[in-house]
Amino acid sequence: MSTKENKARMRRLFEEVNKGKAAAMAAIDRSIDMRGDLKNIKQTISEEFSAFPDLHYTIDDMVAEGDKVATRVTMTGTHKGEFMGIPPTNKKITIRAIFIHRFAGGKIVEEHVEYSALDLMRQLGLKEIPTPKKEK
Repeated sequence: MSTKENKARMRRLFEEVNKGKAAAMAAIDRSIDMRGDLKNIKQTISEEFSAFPDLHYTIDDMVAEGDKVATRVTMTGTHKGEFMGIPPTNKKITIRAIFIHRFAGGKIVEEHVEYSALDLMRQLGLKEIPTPKKEK
């Protein structure tokens, strides 16, 4: 697959995710082949849409080389549901993130995501950052 085709796939994926949770789940099933990680990705997206039902991704930049596509996005949404144990605040958030995806056979086979969780927590009004619960 060419870099142009992979970039087009990424654009379509973000366009589908922007249509809401159901469209996002269907697009993930069509676009991603990451075996064990697919369940985690779908759970994360589901939790994000439950907390931020108007979640929206705007593509700011996209660069491709070889089998990888790097996409810098701005995510926006309104905190309407519980998120990481934080009750709804009704606050609007704006978070910038960078995704790096590797493609094989026309599907995403590897994903790396970077964003500032601290910035997100501050936008939600937290004075103290919660510690993740340890699994038993």
